[in-house]
Amino acid sequence: MSGRTPVTVVGGYLGAGKTTLVNHLLRHAPGMRLAVLVNDFGELAIDADLIEAQSGDVLSIAGGCVCCSFGSDLIGALVTLAGREPAPDQFLIETSGVALPGAVARSVALLPSLSIDSVVVLADAETVRVRATDRYMGDTILRQLAEADLVVLNKVDLVDAGTLAGLRSWLGEAAPRARVIESVRAQVPPALLFGRGHEPAGPWSGPSSGRIRPPAPAAAAYESESFALRMPLDVAGLAGDLAQPGCGLVRAKGVLRDADGSLKTLHVVGARFEVSASGAPAEAGTALACIGLSGRLDRGAIERAIVRATRLGLAEPTR
Repeated sequence: MSGRTPVTVVGGYLGAGKTTLVNHLLRHAPGMRLAVLVNDFGELAIDADLIEAQSGDVLSIAGGCVCCSFGSDLIGALVTLAGREPAPDQFLIETSGVALPGAVARSVALLPSLSIDSVVVLADAETVRVRATDRYMGDTILRQLAEADLVVLNKVDLVDAGTLAGLRSWLGEAAPRARVIESVRAQVPPALLFGRGHEPAGPWSGPSSGRIRPPAPAAAAYESESFALRMPLDVAGLAGDLAQPGCGLVRAKGVLRDADGSLKTLHVVGARFEVSASGAPAEAGTALACIGLSGRLDRGAIERAIVRATRLGLAEPTR
């Protein structure tokens, strides 16, 4: 990410499972220095056995992670945490139940040292459709969903198959640009939420040679594909194609050679994508890793996107 630290913004109404998700991620992001920012410690109950120490508004968490209370100064807290040694690999901002995570992401994106990885919104499968019609909270919930890159549909074990099918259809309209991840007790593989961790410690990274390996799916609900791509190609065009719903991707990451011969890093999460100069060495291997929901990842569509990007890349002579 050319030195920029990725930021994941997590939102959702009260009771959707944000606290459960944050605790799960703190336990299952080995090798990642994760910095969690919350408005107030009282709003986020970090599991006691994870806390190693507290100094003012910063909790030291097992595994090198930290949790910070930012009060009314989110930007100041981000700048302070970014200056820690060692610096965080990834920021996670947990917003309040009435906040709009998309708006928070737009504010954070103004900081040149940070890059928005994704906006993640949790929804309770039992209550979201009812809450979305509430005269006081309904508009906020619908706005949260509309700007999500990923929707974690939590507590799916508490609804029957017919209700779940209806929810999937409803979310297709309420969250048109998001990919939906179904979960029980917010147990989501960190690789789905943290696609741009610090290399080589991040969940997508491979050996220090710069090769990329896909994350091992935590359950049969997910599947992954990887592609060795040695030819120059139109990286931006490929990223745009992979972000289309037809590929069935939740995430993709690659270090690829662009049409001009330079190495580029590609990131896709839901409909959001970004291409930037890669910090990998010139001799690094080039590859693409993709992850999606089991049965929905369309390898054929991904391969067609690669072929199209390769043709465009070859059409522009490498300098």
